[in-house]
Amino acid sequence: MLAATATSALAGCEGPAGVTSGRPSSSVAPRAAVGSGTPSHPPPAAPTAAPVVPAVTRAQIVARYGRLKPQTWGFDAPGAVRALPATQRVIALTFDACGGLGGSGYDQSLIDFLRQREVPATLFLNSRWIDANPAAFRRLAGEPLFEIANHGTRHRPLSVTGRSAYGITGTRNAGEVYDEVAGNQIKLTRLLGFAPRFFRSGTAYCDDIAARIVTALGERFVSFSVNGDGGATFTPGQVRSAVTAAGDGSIVICHMNHPERGTARGIAAAVPRLLASGYRFVRLSDELR
Repeated sequence: MLAATATSALAGCEGPAGVTSGRPSSSVAPRAAVGSGTPSHPPPAAPTAAPVVPAVTRAQIVARYGRLKPQTWGFDAPGAVRALPATQRVIALTFDACGGLGGSGYDQSLIDFLRQREVPATLFLNSRWIDANPAAFRRLAGEPLFEIANHGTRHRPLSVTGRSAYGITGTRNAGEVYDEVAGNQIKLTRLLGFAPRFFRSGTAYCDDIAARIVTALGERFVSFSVNGDGGATFTPGQVRSAVTAAGDGSIVICHMNHPERGTARGIAAAVPRLLASGYRFVRLSDELR
């Protein structure tokens, strides 16, 4: 059950109704994050100039999936993770950073709030956002409170037929799906010293064949169960209401690339209420093994 999803534009991920079209540190000591436990991924290694080779080649993906016809389109492709396993009083906050015309800003107040309250989160970063915010990326990558995930290379809906979401044309074939996933996977692997575990496409739309390609590249496609900020279009009050309504095992999607919007203030209002209700917050890797 997707709360406020299908009818709410993911503006931070580009599209109509306020959504723009898109184009193409030092480590800190681990801290006891709320509900996070011992970090399950290593701190980033020094960037490497050595070539990073994905699990499969583009040619192999095209040969394997290029002639297949998709049967589904939306937020719930087969195998997509929409919620955490049956776990009581646990919520995963995820924040997308889309980059390009979809927004390359950095919501410092949002991240500072999470640090102050020691609330862990999974950050889905697009290649263009990383390029626009190298210093912020290095610090975030060095903090065990956060884990870095793959939000694509050009921030496109993931399709093998060019289907659109919110007015944004998706990848057109299996080869372009590979480019969208593997391009940023290679960048993140080089910067972090290890491959990202999770992928979310631009707009979070995906068809079933594209989802299989994500899996073939060694990542898990992550959707969401609660649309926390309506693609960075919600007011602080709307964010507070949407996020506070999250239940057991929810994966909440919000955005960290629009500091001018209501996400930070809404999260700052919602998190204390959820903590007071007995919820704890986790990174995806803390629950998805």
